[in-house]
Amino acid sequence: HRDAEGSGRRRRAHRRGETMTAILPDTEDPETKAFWDATREGRLVVQQCSHCQRLRFPPMPGCPECHSTKAGWKDVSGRATLWSFNVVHGPTLPAFQDVVPFPVAIVSLAEAPHLRMLGNLISAPGAAINSVDPATLKVGMPLRVSFRQVEDVALPCWVPE
Repeated sequence: HRDAEGSGRRRRAHRRGETMTAILPDTEDPETKAFWDATREGRLVVQQCSHCQRLRFPPMPGCPECHSTKAGWKDVSGRATLWSFNVVHGPTLPAFQDVVPFPVAIVSLAEAPHLRMLGNLISAPGAAINSVDPATLKVGMPLRVSFRQVEDVALPCWVPE
């Protein structure tokens, strides 16, 4: 499923029986495979340094604190706060043209506020990515993770609490 440049990003998503263009992560990349495996199971995980125990995201080969290359994965609660957001308007990829405008969030994880994740904001599990009115969003509001299935990828999304 590699793209023309060999980056590993896949470019097919299905919506209402049509093939649309979307960019999906390479879920078999050795650095991120454990993350994507966990999301498929409905779990949110972050890397944890095996030496100093520091949590980190996005996944990387070495600890920015102690420089150890040994790490494991730690389940986190999926609770977060809205750190920042943007509202996507057109033009956009064809897969998203029918759902603009929609908000995209940067969240701060409850277990480690220095960790940020990016994802769509949705009103409830399974809701559309344009289901949250951006006027209701406030930086600092509590969120919880939900997972949206796109092909074989479970993408973390964020639901206001």
